[in-house]
Amino acid sequence: MAPAKVYGPVMSTNVLRILLCLEEVGAEYEVVPVDMSTGEHKRPPHTALNPFGQVPAFQDGDLTLFVESKHFDIAMSPIIFQCFIIPMFKGGATDMAVVNENIEKLKKALEVYEAQLSKSKYLAGDFISLADISHFPTIYYLLASAHASVLEAYPHAKAWVADIMRGQV
Repeated sequence: MAPAKVYGPVMSTNVLRILLCLEEVGAEYEVVPVDMSTGEHKRPPHTALNPFGQVPAFQDGDLTLFVESKHFDIAMSPIIFQCFIIPMFKGGATDMAVVNENIEKLKKALEVYEAQLSKSKYLAGDFISLADISHFPTIYYLLASAHASVLEAYPHAKAWVADIMRGQV
C-alpha cells in the first residue's frame, strides 16, 4: 500500500501534529509541500483536498481528511455567547448583528459538512470519530437556540446532527 500523504509545510504546527501522530504509530507517510506564501492552499488542486483552503490535508488511499470543528466552533462561539451568556448571565441583550454575521460563517462550514456527509455517514467516514464527537457541545447550544432552523438547508448535516445527538452511534 502507498504511504499516506500529508499536505502542507512541515513548519506548520497543524501539519506537525499529524506527523507526530503518524510517527507515534509507525505509519509510512509522505509530506507533500504546499507553498502558503503563494496562496497554493487557497486554490485547486489543494482545495479539492481541503475545501476550507487550509493545511493540513491528509490522504490515505481513498480516505481524505480535512474537517475540523474549528470552523464550526469559530461561528458557534459568538452565537452561544450572544444567545445564552449575555442574556442569562450578564443581563444584556443579544446583538443580532453579531449573531447574523456568525450564522453566515456557520452556513459556510455547513456547506462543506453537507458535501462530506453526502458521501459518508460521519465526518471521517462511516464510523463515529472524534471529528463528530467534538461538535456535540456546540450543536447542543445550536439546537437550543432560535437558530436551529439553519440546519434545514443541509439535509445530510441535519441527519448527522440528529444521529450524534440521539446517542445512537
